[in-house]
Amino acid sequence: MASSGEEYLVNRNNKIERRKKILTWVSIVSFVGSGVFAIVPTLQEVLKNPSTQPLSAKSSLQQQEQGYKLVLQREPENRTALEGIVKIRLQSQDLKGAVEPLEKLVKLNPERQDYKTVLADLKKRVGK
Repeated sequence: MASSGEEYLVNRNNKIERRKKILTWVSIVSFVGSGVFAIVPTLQEVLKNPSTQPLSAKSSLQQQEQGYKLVLQREPENRTALEGIVKIRLQSQDLKGAVEPLEKLVKLNPERQDYKTVLADLKKRVGK
């Protein structure tokens, strides 16, 4: 009688293990499937409208610049905001617009040689 009790426990453990494996695979398939269903429409949208990305990057730069301008209205000598405006204007190829905040940075930090170097280079490029 003890052997039938052991067989029962072994069979029960085997069933539990099989159920665990099945549940694991169902979970994996569900997770991957939900990821695919989320990614596919996004990829289709990008493939249909590839020109929307540069516009959003440009508007993002404009939003960042507006934020820095607001900071400068409150704190006209904020070095971080001035550096941010210079970087954004250089990224958007607005060389003339980058000269003024860079000159202000040079006045505020005369010991910073890198500001002076970039300003001199920028003035050469704008003058051409």
